[in-house]
Amino acid sequence: MSWRVAVTSADGVLINQHFGHAKWFLIYDVEKDGTGVLVEKRAADPWCSSGNHRDGEDGDSGIAKDITDCSAVLTAQVGPPARKKLELSGVSVFEERSSIDEALKKLALYYVKTRKEET
Repeated sequence: MSWRVAVTSADGVLINQHFGHAKWFLIYDVEKDGTGVLVEKRAADPWCSSGNHRDGEDGDSGIAKDITDCSAVLTAQVGPPARKKLELSGVSVFEERSSIDEALKKLALYYVKTRKEET
């Protein structure tokens, strides 16, 4: 069992970017032991500058659509409208300011503990 996770990072090492300013997402496949493999650097229109944050509550457009294949997003910070849109799209949102490796291990541990039926 693995999980696909989107990460906002300006440098590819730390989770140090606000969700709404992200011009891309680092997409990882994360295993139960917390190891992550970078599978893609996915371009995206920044939420705050593209007008996506003004989309309707039930729409499937904007940045949420860019990462709906992910079970979670790890970001330094996210505003309430973006969080709501992501969660309505089935993407869990975690604010975390640490190294990507550390955060992926922490997320995997959380998923293993809380998603017993998937392990």
